[in-house]
Amino acid sequence: MTSEKKDLPSGEAGREGMASPARRDFIKTAGLAGVTAGALAGKFALAPVSEAQAQVPATERWWPSRWGPLDEAGASNWITPEKVLDAVKWIRDGKIYKIGRTYEAGMPLFGVRAFAMRIPGGPTGGPFGANKLVYNDEYLATEVGQVGTQFDGLGHIGIQLGRDGDKNEIRYYNGFTEQEVGSAYGLKKLGVEKLKPIFTRGHLIDVAAGVTGGMMDAGQEISLAMVRQALTRQNMREEDIKPGDAIFFNTGWGKLWMQNNDRYNAGEPGIGMEVARWVIQKELCLTGGDCWAVEAVPNPDAKLAFPVHGELITKHGILNHENLVFDELIAERKYQFVYCFSPAPIKGATGSMGCPIALT
Repeated sequence: MTSEKKDLPSGEAGREGMASPARRDFIKTAGLAGVTAGALAGKFALAPVSEAQAQVPATERWWPSRWGPLDEAGASNWITPEKVLDAVKWIRDGKIYKIGRTYEAGMPLFGVRAFAMRIPGGPTGGPFGANKLVYNDEYLATEVGQVGTQFDGLGHIGIQLGRDGDKNEIRYYNGFTEQEVGSAYGLKKLGVEKLKPIFTRGHLIDVAAGVTGGMMDAGQEISLAMVRQALTRQNMREEDIKPGDAIFFNTGWGKLWMQNNDRYNAGEPGIGMEVARWVIQKELCLTGGDCWAVEAVPNPDAKLAFPVHGELITKHGILNHENLVFDELIAERKYQFVYCFSPAPIKGATGSMGCPIALT
């Protein structure tokens, strides 16, 4: 098979030394951990796919990024000293809210992911010295960036553009290939340690407040109209959402956490391609939500799996924070705050555990 060779943008030729992928039509059902969009779709009665929801899998290159062909920090580049100083102005009462979940063995886990913690011994070591000091250590076995409250790094999601097994045509953020990124001992490119700490304005969209019963349904997509209705209900202005800000969605799905894990894991409400394109247009840094993918699962288009992840993370370097909890913020009507999170700098990791905070 031959493909048309194209000139690479300045700087990228030195990085890749290869032609861009051929433009071709393809449809792939991107199953994760054995879960396909088609299989999920069979569990739910879905509304017809609207023009706003529909997406054709990308055949056009999305790289180099706005920050240059070598960039591995994505939308965390928005967090400049000027952005931090602007965000600080939003802290008025000095209150801190934890918006991360507690990590524990019984929490919902996607697919066959695992979380196991052990305290070896009892105590682990000691006694030492005349004062008989003892200590405890923990041993943790888990997908350190992809369980509980989880922060998706840029190496977490890629898109296959070519034949199965062709690592030069599996592409990630900024066009990095699987050949460049992949390693059994941590990612060689786009590891979470390459991201900058995030300190920016956060906007919480409480979509569930406008839903009877306070919880959306699995597979239900948050439309842009719903976002705007929530903004009006919360006395917020769309124009106040600025480049580099973070946006969060409360669907009510978090009520199922540790209460009905099977239902929680079986699907979820969330944003779709319409809101994803709005996020891109607004030049935001990060999306987040009270469910495990932030986007609607199953997707309204049953042929697709997690297309919002691909659109935001892979194509635009926009980060994603999952399994958050907004109960305290909502109870006190704190819909705008400073979002603060620094991913654990584990070299080559796909994401990060940790507890993000909201400051008001």
